[in-house]
Amino acid sequence: MRGNMSSAGLRRCLWVMTAAAAAAGFAGSVLARDLVVALKTEPTSMDPQYHALTPNVQLSQTLFDPLVCVDANIVPQPCLAQSWAASGNTWTFKLRPGVKFSDGSPFTAADVVFTFDRAGKVPNSPSSFKVYLQKVEKVEAVDPLTVRITTSEPYPLLPTNMVGLPIMSAKAAAGPAAEGKTTTELNAGNGLVGTGPYKFVSWKRGTEIVFERNPNYWGPAPAWDKVTYRPISNPAARVAALLAGDVDLVEDPPTDDLERLRKDPKLTVETKASNRIIYVALDQNGPQTPGVQGTNGKNPMLDKRVREALSLAIDRQALVSRTMGGIATPAAQLLPFPMFGASRKLATAAKADPERAKALLKAAGYPDGFSLVLGTPNGRYINDSKVAQTLAAMWTRIGVKTSIDANAPAVFFKNRDSYTYSAYLAGWGTGTGEMSNTLLSLLVMPNKEKGQGTTNRSRYSNPAMDKLVFDSGGTIDDGHRAAMLSLASEMAMADFAMLPIHFEHSVWAMKKGIKFEGRADQQTMIQYARPVK
Repeated sequence: MRGNMSSAGLRRCLWVMTAAAAAAGFAGSVLARDLVVALKTEPTSMDPQYHALTPNVQLSQTLFDPLVCVDANIVPQPCLAQSWAASGNTWTFKLRPGVKFSDGSPFTAADVVFTFDRAGKVPNSPSSFKVYLQKVEKVEAVDPLTVRITTSEPYPLLPTNMVGLPIMSAKAAAGPAAEGKTTTELNAGNGLVGTGPYKFVSWKRGTEIVFERNPNYWGPAPAWDKVTYRPISNPAARVAALLAGDVDLVEDPPTDDLERLRKDPKLTVETKASNRIIYVALDQNGPQTPGVQGTNGKNPMLDKRVREALSLAIDRQALVSRTMGGIATPAAQLLPFPMFGASRKLATAAKADPERAKALLKAAGYPDGFSLVLGTPNGRYINDSKVAQTLAAMWTRIGVKTSIDANAPAVFFKNRDSYTYSAYLAGWGTGTGEMSNTLLSLLVMPNKEKGQGTTNRSRYSNPAMDKLVFDSGGTIDDGHRAAMLSLASEMAMADFAMLPIHFEHSVWAMKKGIKFEGRADQQTMIQYARPVK
């Protein structure tokens, strides 16, 4: 199994030539200009291994490169690794020669070994990067440009998982702590040295993050000398900043404004369907749960009939049409079909059935329903608090009187990670485009040491589903592996393990003269933005 496929290499060469031509064509005036980007969510950290969260990842992968990259459609491409090959349980990665970090030091296999060793040592990680090291037993530097990775069994997902691990500098990120430079030190820029197209300048929390072009970058020079990111959580405020000329590009403008923005001759709007699933997680850990009343102290989420009732109460098509303004697709599973491992049987979301939902609640012992608090971030996902309000109204109609606890993303995630909610709305997007990592993160029973269930805050447990997911990871045949993951998805959804709501469509609005191709992973990776006439 080899990674230096001719089609991937051709795509890479075409991208390099196109970017180089664009850079040459605009060298006179545009390359000297700065770019200002309005982010909908500020990252929680600059540590590239602290939190597997899109606002963090999109910036870390602008400062750092992984061994394997993905294009806008999540197709793997060679990056710091030029090629890779497997023999049984051993993978050999050949590294790109001549690459330097932003401080001028050479990139070698020792940096890969350091990065992989650090991934599982970062303390208090809300979503550990160890999930990308499933079945990895040993990582060795064979020579300065060769890395050998030994897995516990044949593991075809390894190259895909490499997308999630941006490579750090062993020299710059070393330190006395077990993980080397701590998250606090990295947040201050100490040790934040990568091989990516930009380098870190400063971070003033709540105000701005500044990057500058990396003069040592091995690829085509990015178009902008300096990029300033401004976190603006309010969608209307982001658009106001764009219209006022204070920013050049914004993430996720309000869905109600899209028609007006598309008609504005000074602006361009880019839309892209994503694999980001918006879901509701339900606490299934024990006999009691916070945030519910009218259940005689019981946890109603343990009853499958209650979980099914909550799902049947949701009119996903109406929610997408009205609340999301059509900028989404109703979901019946956690990855859109036909992505790898998604089930064809779950390609279409079921219709709402409020009467059936009421009957299920009655059968479960709640003929009069009960009260519930639904946790949600406000400003992390597209229309997130509005979606939560829509769900609350739909659940209230079947007798589950629902109130909303909406918080800024940082507060929400802290509450979620502290198991404050019996039900919460959140999202998940996979940079690998496979069902495997989605299930491993969201629904497999948590095991911190093995990097499993890293975001399973409902603490759902289904050993039969877990076994399918684990066994699929060692299955070489792609067809067989996809079938196993599809079955695992069907099993989880039949159990109403969590409630998929919709897949987001991402939107970017920008000034005329800027071209940015939307990405299925939703990342605003500014190295792919360029000026146009």
